Amino acid sequence: MPDPRHADLVFTGGPVHLGTAARSRATAVAVTGSRIVAVGHHDDVTDLIGPATEVVDLAGRLLVPGFQDAHVHPVGGGLELGQCDLTGALTADEVRRRISAYAQAHPDAGWITGGGWSMETFDGWPDRAFLDALVPDRPVYLANRDHHGGWANTRALEIAGLTARTPDPADGRIERDADGNPTGMLQEGAMGLVAEHVPAPRIDELVAGLLRAQELLHSLGITAWQDALVGANPLLPDATPAYLAARADDRLTARVVASLWWQRERGAEQIDDLLDQRERLTRAGIHASTVKIMQDGIAENHTAAMLTPYLRGCGCAAGGDHAGISFVDPAELRKHVTELDRLGFQVHFHALGDRAVREALDAIEAARTANGWRDTRPHLAHLQVVHPDDVDRFRALGATANLQPLWAAHEPQMDELTIPFLGPERSAWQYPFGSLRDAGAVLAAGSDWPVSSPDPLAGIHVAVNRVEPGEDAPVFYPEQRIDLATALAAYTCGTAYVNHLDETGTIAAGNLADLVVLDRDPFAHPAEEICQTRVEQTYVDGRRVYSR
Repeated sequence: MPDPRHADLVFTGGPVHLGTAARSRATAVAVTGSRIVAVGHHDDVTDLIGPATEVVDLAGRLLVPGFQDAHVHPVGGGLELGQCDLTGALTADEVRRRISAYAQAHPDAGWITGGGWSMETFDGWPDRAFLDALVPDRPVYLANRDHHGGWANTRALEIAGLTARTPDPADGRIERDADGNPTGMLQEGAMGLVAEHVPAPRIDELVAGLLRAQELLHSLGITAWQDALVGANPLLPDATPAYLAARADDRLTARVVASLWWQRERGAEQIDDLLDQRERLTRAGIHASTVKIMQDGIAENHTAAMLTPYLRGCGCAAGGDHAGISFVDPAELRKHVTELDRLGFQVHFHALGDRAVREALDAIEAARTANGWRDTRPHLAHLQVVHPDDVDRFRALGATANLQPLWAAHEPQMDELTIPFLGPERSAWQYPFGSLRDAGAVLAAGSDWPVSSPDPLAGIHVAVNRVEPGEDAPVFYPEQRIDLATALAAYTCGTAYVNHLDETGTIAAGNLADLVVLDRDPFAHPAEEICQTRVEQTYVDGRRVYSR
C-alpha cells in the first residue's frame, strides 16, 4: 500500500506557470492520484517525497497546465494520416507525386481518399483532369485542407451521377466549365453529392484514427479537446463509434467534449435526436452537452457570410450582391439556439464572416433574453471577420471567442484569395484577438486540425507575433497581437472554461493533475522564438501519457 503521507509525483526545480489571473509562479508541485495536492516551493513539498515518489527535476524547464483544444477533429485527422495525406504539399508536382505514390501503394483500395491540399497550390480550384491522369480507373475524392471543398475525378463524378444537369444544392456549389459540366471541384454542401458514395470507414479504422490522433495530440501537450463534429454529417465520418469503443476499453486517455452536429437541412425536429445522442454518450462517459451549428462557410470560396458583398479581385465592387451563405435562416437560428439553451446545451458556432458572427450573437442574445443567464457557455469559433460594432457584445452576452490563431498571418491563401476580395477595411477586421481581449471577452483557442497544425505552441507563436513560425513576413495587423500569458491562457484555462472542465486549466491544489513539461521557459526568450519550444512530457490525471 502506498504511504498516504507521501505524494505519487513531485515536480521541483521550477519554474511553474500556474495559469491563474494573478499570473503567479511557483517552483514545486505535488500530485497524489489524479489530483494536485500541493503547490509552492521545494520546502513545501519536501515532506511529501517518500521512497516511492516519482520526482521530476524541472531543471529550469517550465511546467504549465495541460493544453486544451477548443475546436478540433481528431478522428477525421487521424484517419487522414493513414490515407492520401497531401498536407504541406506546396506544389502541383508534389501533389501529383503523393497521389500517384499512394495509389500505387494501395492497388486494392476501391476509392482513393484523403485530403489536405491547398487552394493556392493551384491558384484556385484544381480539376478532374489532373486526377484522371493519375488514377483513371478508380474513384478519387480528396478534401482540401479546410474541408470546405472536395476534389473528385471523373470516375467519382460518374458514380455520383453528377452532370451538367445536376443542380447546385442550397448550401453549396458545383464548380463548372464553360459548358456547365462539373470540373471536379465541389464547394460546401455539394461535397456530400460525392462523399455519400465513399465507403464508410470500419469501426476498427475509426478507432485506429482516434488513437493515432490521441498519440499526436498528447505529444503536443494536449490533454483535453472539444471535438467539433460528432454525429452524422456531410464533411467527416461520424466519430461517435470511435469514442464509444475507446472509452469502453479504457484506451481514451484524453478528456473529450463531443460537439453534436446540427443538421442544417433539418429544423427543430432534430432536437429530440440530439437529446438522445447526449444521453447515450453521457452514459458512456463522454460529455456531450454541446451542439455545433455551422452558420457559414469560408472566405476563400466566398461562402463565409458577409454583411456586404465580396469584391472583385481588383478591389472593385463585384457588381452583384453575393455576400456568402447563412446556412441556417437567422430567424430560425434564434429560435433553435433559445430552445437548445433552455435544454442545457452549449452552442458551438462556426462563424467566419461578419454577418455570421452577428447572427450567432443575435441568437445568443435571444436565448439570454428568453431563458435568463444560464451556464451554457456558448462560443463562436473562427471569427475571421468581426464587425467592430460586435466586439463588445462578446463580453456583454457571455460569448467566448474561440480563436484559431494559426490563421492570423500573411500566407498565400490569405494574401491571394482573401484580402483582395474583402478590401482594406474588412481585411483589417480579421482575427481581432487584441480587440476582443481589450473588450473583456473570454478567449479560448483551438486548431481545427486537420485544417491546420494541432500544435498549441505554434498557435501561441502566431497569436503573439502575427507571423507564421519561421517566416520572414510582414506582421498581420500588429495591433491585434496578444501577449504570451494571454495566448497561453486561451489554450489552458480559457478552453477549460468552454469545455466545462473547471478542475483543469490552472495549477492549483485540488485541481486535476493535467500538466505539461516544456523544454524551456518561453517567457525567458524572445517572442519570435516561441515556436522553438517543445513538449517534453504530458500528464493526464497525474499519469504520464507522453514522454519525448
